[in-house]
Amino acid sequence: MARIPFSESELQIVGSYLLPGVYGVPAVERPRYDYPITPKENMTMMMRGEKPLWIPNQWRDNNILCPYVVPDFYARAYGGTDWFGIQWQYEPLSQAAMVKPGTRRLSDITNWKKEIVFPDLKAIDWEKDVQDNFSMLPNDRFTYFVIQNGIFERIADLTSFEDVFVYLLEEQEALSEFLDKLVDWHIEFIKVIKKYYNPDMILWHDDMGSQKAPFFSPALFKELYTPQYQRITKTCHDLGMFISLHSCGNVGLQIPNFIESGFDAWEGQDSANDRDAIMEQYGDKIYQVGNFIIEGDLADEQAVEEIHKLVEGRARNGRFACRFSDARPNKGGTDLEAELYRYSRQFYAR
Repeated sequence: MARIPFSESELQIVGSYLLPGVYGVPAVERPRYDYPITPKENMTMMMRGEKPLWIPNQWRDNNILCPYVVPDFYARAYGGTDWFGIQWQYEPLSQAAMVKPGTRRLSDITNWKKEIVFPDLKAIDWEKDVQDNFSMLPNDRFTYFVIQNGIFERIADLTSFEDVFVYLLEEQEALSEFLDKLVDWHIEFIKVIKKYYNPDMILWHDDMGSQKAPFFSPALFKELYTPQYQRITKTCHDLGMFISLHSCGNVGLQIPNFIESGFDAWEGQDSANDRDAIMEQYGDKIYQVGNFIIEGDLADEQAVEEIHKLVEGRARNGRFACRFSDARPNKGGTDLEAELYRYSRQFYAR
């Protein structure tokens, strides 16, 4: 696409969107701007490997789907029972839910056939949920559907993190059998998602690292998880969807495995990874999404400098999208969302 010169008129508000609530936040109205192309076209360009016209700001440009008919979403936000019978407890300090202490849904991985009941996807009236809660979704915005618990996290939640590490070393046969069944079920779930919600992308959550290192070696990942993830990513691609992996922790050593597994993008944790270095090395093969938060006591001028630094650094090749927020306790008069759009538009138009 030919580079379209930036005009300040693009930041004029020409309407509004009513968007469903996500992650425990109520429905919200967001402004619609006079962009030269739609936000969906812009995000799609990035996901296809083309340079977008601006850095996609996912809060401002994307639709996020977390339907509460999927029990995981409510349990993970507020506490309660998730899809696999795991009890979650809300923690006010972190403003999130964790597996309730003392909860254990699966006694041992070798007993999964006797103890685990897979959710019945036909028991939910998906069409009614779409009509009641998502009929307002604007189709000029890029839409992604969140799958909250991945195939590593789910086993840890069903048992414990300590035990899942033991299974990775000592019970690989039983673990692989369970993963086969778990992935089969997720493939059917993804088909349901496509049929009823028709998103552009799946955002798959599977945290696989501590603050210092991955939970397990790249060799173990390649042996056990890459073949399973390849089945999931192939399903998404065959259905015409992208798929992004949200994986927190220090997982830089696993990036080659994420690429081989078929993920289009990776949503990582800034405080645990050198995301700039990862972009330099792997940005042509896997794109990055994630939070970009302006916080602390930065003055407007300093905040603008941070935005320019991001655009000229990690995002300079157009392989980065973010959820931008201005979290400073004392905000100035500068519209930082507008500045992120303006400066990236000008930078990419050169």
